[in-house]
Amino acid sequence: MSSKKALENENKIVQAINTINIVVDNTNIPRNIRKVAKEVVDGLKDKKLSPGVRAANALSVLEEVSQDPNVPSFARVTLWNAVSILEGVRE
Repeated sequence: MSSKKALENENKIVQAINTINIVVDNTNIPRNIRKVAKEVVDGLKDKKLSPGVRAANALSVLEEVSQDPNVPSFARVTLWNAVSILEGVRE
């Protein structure tokens, strides 16, 4: 993979982390949702895995948690934004 592509992928992951942190830091969102979002952020920061694997893992969790009826609509939209960013990460 070219270093330019690797840099683009890392930038997208950082952007997604910043987006997900909006949910993590919002105390109006149920604790269990924030906990899952924090675990996703931790997974995205795990440099032992390739950017594509980190993004794929995060996508599966985010898509599942965004279906939770306890997620406020504004948080769901924020999580969907992170999903769309992560879908752009390719190896």
